[in-house]
Amino acid sequence: MSQVHAGFRYSEEHEWIDENSPATVGVSQVAADALGDVVYIELPEVGKQLTAGEVCGEIESTKSVSDLYSPVTGEVVEINDAVVSDPALVNSDPYGAAWLFKVAVTEFGPLLSAEDYAAANDATV
Repeated sequence: MSQVHAGFRYSEEHEWIDENSPATVGVSQVAADALGDVVYIELPEVGKQLTAGEVCGEIESTKSVSDLYSPVTGEVVEINDAVVSDPALVNSDPYGAAWLFKVAVTEFGPLLSAEDYAAANDATV
């Protein structure tokens, strides 16, 4: 059973976000488990303006290719080069070393609490 990090909020598309400034975005263990072995990640460029709910990148596994959706509106201020170089981090540490990018948030999109996300995805908090 997938684990959900209690300190984050989640989009229905399986991205997690903390509420720091800037906010850090990643993909949940639920998504990582469903994807299987992640082999490629395409992230938005630093300086790109994101809109909550819109596609902002791509994650590819041995099973499929999935879009990444921004859970917030704002400007990308940093990307995680380590996860681009080693996409398998998404499978081994989705809530830590595999964070994807940081955003200077101007608006949060619709987000679920950890408990609601876990309940909707047969996961535990």
